[in-house]
Order: sequence, then C-alpha cells, then structure tokens
Amino acid sequence: MFFNNLMILSGTIVLMASLFPVRRLIQYLPKSSLRTYWYSLITLIFMFIIGYTAYGIYFWARPAEDDLHIWIIPSIFFFGAVFVWLTSTLSLRTTQDLRRMALLEVENITDSLIGIYNRRYLDRRLINEVARAKRYDLPLSVLMIDIDHFKEVNDIHGHQAGDLALSYLGKLILGVIRQTDIAARYGGEEIVIITPDTPAATAADLAERLRQSIETHKLVLTNEAAERKTIHITVSIGVAGLSDTIDEADELIAFADQAMYQAKQRGRNRVLLYKGE
Repeated sequence: MFFNNLMILSGTIVLMASLFPVRRLIQYLPKSSLRTYWYSLITLIFMFIIGYTAYGIYFWARPAEDDLHIWIIPSIFFFGAVFVWLTSTLSLRTTQDLRRMALLEVENITDSLIGIYNRRYLDRRLINEVARAKRYDLPLSVLMIDIDHFKEVNDIHGHQAGDLALSYLGKLILGVIRQTDIAARYGGEEIVIITPDTPAATAADLAERLRQSIETHKLVLTNEAAERKTIHITVSIGVAGLSDTIDEADELIAFADQAMYQAKQRGRNRVLLYKGE
C-alpha cells in the first residue's frame, strides 16, 4: 500500500513540476497559434493531475490485500508523469538553445552601431542575389550611399555625435526601403542597399526618395549642459544594375561606387545612376 501511494503521489508532484518549463517555454514563443497548442498541453497536464489525485483517493480506500494485484497501475502513472516532465523540460532547453543560436547569428551578421547588416553578410548575400537574378533572368540593382562631409560632423560635434548620426541614418534607411531590400554597412560611413527584382531606373527612384527623406530630417542632440544642437546631414547615392556589361557582384559594387563619387563631384546631395562609359 505504501509503495503504491508513494508512486501516485510522486507522479502527481512530477506532473505539477512539468508545468513550470512549459510556462517558461510559452514566454519565448511569439503571440501566435503556436502558443495555443502549448496552452492545450497545460490543460491536459492539469487533467492528468486531477486524474492522478482521483485515482489516489480511490486507491487509498482499497483493501491492503489487493496491493500486489494492482501495483503496476501506479507505476505506469509515475513513469508517464516522468515522461511528461522530461518532454517539457527538453522542449524548453531546446527552445532556449535555438533562441541563443538565433541571437548569435543575428549578432554575427549585424552591424551593432547602425542596426543593419554588416559587410560579411553583404558580400555573401550579394553573390547569392546576383546568381539568382542571372538564373531566372531577373533585374537586380544596388545603391551605394555615402554621407556628405561626414568628417566635418566628427570634427565639429565629436565622434559620439558621428556615431549617433550613423545610427539615426540606419533607422531612416530602414524606414524607407522595402522589406525585400537588404541594407548593409559597406565600410566607414558607406552603406549599400541591395534591391532584388528591381531595374536600375526604379532603384534610382527609391534612392531619390531616400535622399529626400534624409535631407528633410534633422538629428537633435542634447549635451550634459542641456544644450541642444542640430545635425543636418545629406547623402550622395550611386546606383547600378545588372546589365549585359555588368553581371558580377563586384562589378555592381564598383560601378555603384563610381556613380556615387561622380554624384559627389557634381555637388553632393544627389542621386546618380550609372549608365556606362
């Protein structure tokens, strides 16, 4: 009798313990139908707990001489509870590991200052996008963006203000480009935007909207003395697209960069589309 009661009680406690990892796992999940399934599991666990408790009460009232004939049922109950606990605990740990790996992957491909992709991701993604565009005969363009007179921003306002300007620029860019576009830091204050399935002329229109958005926004900084100062930045943008003469990733970057420097030479704060020699 004591052994059977102990198995039922232990199984009930194990089931109750399995609720905690399931509850923590739900907190990691996005608000979607997936959470509903895990809430359903919590409901089932509660039903098992009620069932274990009811059987325990029933079992307690049985004559002692019947112990040897029904000891198998409490054992099954106990190991069933252990199975539920192991499943929920392993699910939680797997979710935590996957989340940790996803965060590390994001950190590995993201520029922490600007909040867009880094050069490593840009190089890999551009090669893939060029291969995809050539395989399916799709248009592809890139934008090369450079902040005008950025050295003066650092010299006049300090490098911290320059970092804030870069971070602010990243937010502005992400607010204008499409979800399918890929923005990445190329180096220094230069940013590249890959525009899949987009002809060069359409990419130039996007670049102009981006240039206007940056020109009309101002970054206001407040120092320790509560003094406000405004940083007004503009950008020069070069645009290049795949064509009969431009069909490699490094060529796209090189010609977009060339167009960007020509835009600077023509007065800055403008968009220039590379049209060949």
